Amino acid sequence: MNRRDAIQQVALLLGTMISAPTMAGVLGQKTNLGESVLVSAEQEALLAEVADVIIPTTSTPGAKAAGVEKFIVRVMRDCYPKEDQEAFYTGLTKLNSESKSKFGKGFSELNGTQKIEMVKHTTSNDKPFFLRMKELTVTGYFTSEIGAKQALEYLPIPGRFEGCVPLKPGQKAWAL
Repeated sequence: MNRRDAIQQVALLLGTMISAPTMAGVLGQKTNLGESVLVSAEQEALLAEVADVIIPTTSTPGAKAAGVEKFIVRVMRDCYPKEDQEAFYTGLTKLNSESKSKFGKGFSELNGTQKIEMVKHTTSNDKPFFLRMKELTVTGYFTSEIGAKQALEYLPIPGRFEGCVPLKPGQKAWAL
């Protein structure tokens, strides 16, 4: 193990709320060697819509523009056991069916206010699904090129190490 890996692992142990399977996905590992749930194009599009409510487009591109849905599908397939995958995609289906029963249309067809209302409803109605969705969305976004270069302050070739540098007012946090 080199110094960079050791520092990264210590930082992850001390300062994050990222689950082990998600972290394995970020590092490109495959920990699920068993069966996986097949994800349809409709489910992938629905993931993109929900992720875009969690991290919408503002002055920087949102989760949908960063392709977070592809990260979520890959990490769920490669790093979570089939039971967890089934529970996650059941939560996604439940969100869509609740949208249909409440508004008469699927989640993707709702306007922005209705989507936010449904996601807020999910935070209390299906908290395990929402927490996993939020974790995967945020992790996928900030490890994407768009998240690292446009939403965070990015320095491709850092200079010397300065342990304590004050941020200027309005400056973005640094990308790792």
